[in-house]
Amino acid sequence: MSATQLAVLARTVEPQRMLRRFLALDAVVTGANAVAYLALSGPLGRFLGTGSGLLLGLGAFLAGYAAGVGLLAARPHPPALGVRIVVEANLTWTAVSFAALALWLTPTAAGAVWTVLQALAVAGFALLQHMSLKERQLNQD
Repeated sequence: MSATQLAVLARTVEPQRMLRRFLALDAVVTGANAVAYLALSGPLGRFLGTGSGLLLGLGAFLAGYAAGVGLLAARPHPPALGVRIVVEANLTWTAVSFAALALWLTPTAAGAVWTVLQALAVAGFALLQHMSLKERQLNQD
């Protein structure tokens, strides 16, 4: 992905702002999932074919994660190490989602589709954040 493509997606050519926007988007989407899992664990569990307890646990985890990513996005200059941790956590989430689907989850069709789509979205966040961090580092030299 080129710097121009990143700038179009972020609606800015400033690498620092680009990185903060992709972190903030990740925090908002993750936070929305957390709220849904926490507030609607029963109905969503039935629809997706997962236990409500699993969704409650995931919702609590995602709420904390979203808060951490949001705090990172709110910093004027998010530290590279923090961004790398978010990128690695997102890649880990993606891998665990696919492994869970293959090895132990028995979701409904909607649950299987949801698992794949959310994993791909999280991988997309990791890519955007990684590329933005790289762009920021290139522009600092």
